[in-house]
Amino acid sequence: MHKEKLVSLIKQRQSYLSVGLDTDLDKIPTYLLDTEDPIFEFNKAIIDATRDLCVAYKPNTAFYECYGAKGWASLQKTIDYIGKDHFIIADAKRGDIGNTSARYAKAFFEDMGADGVTVAPYMGEDSVGPFFGYDGKWVILLALTSNKGSKDFQNDVIASTGSGKKVYEKVIETSSKWGSESSLMYVVGATHPEQLGEIRKMIPNHFLLIPGVGAQGGDLTEVSNQSLNPECGILVNSSRGIIYASNGKDFAEAAASKAKEMQSTMQAILESHNII
Repeated sequence: MHKEKLVSLIKQRQSYLSVGLDTDLDKIPTYLLDTEDPIFEFNKAIIDATRDLCVAYKPNTAFYECYGAKGWASLQKTIDYIGKDHFIIADAKRGDIGNTSARYAKAFFEDMGADGVTVAPYMGEDSVGPFFGYDGKWVILLALTSNKGSKDFQNDVIASTGSGKKVYEKVIETSSKWGSESSLMYVVGATHPEQLGEIRKMIPNHFLLIPGVGAQGGDLTEVSNQSLNPECGILVNSSRGIIYASNGKDFAEAAASKAKEMQSTMQAILESHNII
């Protein structure tokens, strides 16, 4: 999906919501376990309930890979069912030497049909470069993640440079030269609102994928005010807070209610920033 279409969808739906499809068989309603493909049946119901309220879906591939070939088949059916009017993120956190990354890129972009894939930058430019070879596809680079362990390395100051830069700042500064504002976005966790504003100054025109709102405690209004740009420029992801709003037969309706709550807040924020 090209950047222009993504921005258009945000304005059309008055939403920058990404719904994370982290589908866990231990958490979905038990009656679905009797169906032929419980993962897909759960995802299908969530998608039907939320597709008008969001612009993106983000299946975390670990929740599919763990079931082998059946899990991959469920993921492919899910992506096919979402269709072309949502930005599809394969949350796979790949990144390896160049020829291996080229195969990962082919798997997720050519074969699976995702619009973006999360990529780890640790191995450097040649491990990320192969993902840029696809028109309308996106590298979503890990910069400052929402988990507690992010402080172990990402916030460390790089003493050798004498600049006072932190690791995540160096990652953003260096990698921003690898791709364009239409092919490269960054993962920045909602649990770091105080740093979002500084990151936005570093990369004013790149999209940010912001996980951590909801179950991880990030505040939607706060992170939005810190990170919006004139085109919106952000996708805010919620996974557990939406898809597991209920574990009963009303799970899809409960998911829709939570998604609508977030979309309404997003609409008000977009209006207050004169984006729509």
